[in-house]
Amino acid sequence: MLSHIVIFWLKPELEPSQIIAFREGLDSLKDIPGTRGIYIGTPAKISPRPVIDSSYSIAMTILFDSLSDQDAYQIHPLHQAFLNRFKSDWSKVIVYDYM
Repeated sequence: MLSHIVIFWLKPELEPSQIIAFREGLDSLKDIPGTRGIYIGTPAKISPRPVIDSSYSIAMTILFDSLSDQDAYQIHPLHQAFLNRFKSDWSKVIVYDYM
């Protein structure tokens, strides 16, 4: 199984409606074949610790059965449409992939 973790820092000037649209865009990625599960959320309100980074806006974890499923996801039209529509909404993005 492959875990694909994407962490977004949205631009502070986004309107609430733009943030809602961004979240809906992430939700639309659930329709891409090969995804086993997609989990989306904002930083948890937990006690601060030196190892915790809660500076991000929204994060997503997608589970895939294989690297080839993740490769197909990357070029899928829904993923490409999400990138094209929303890439100007974030100031930073970090991706972690692990098996």
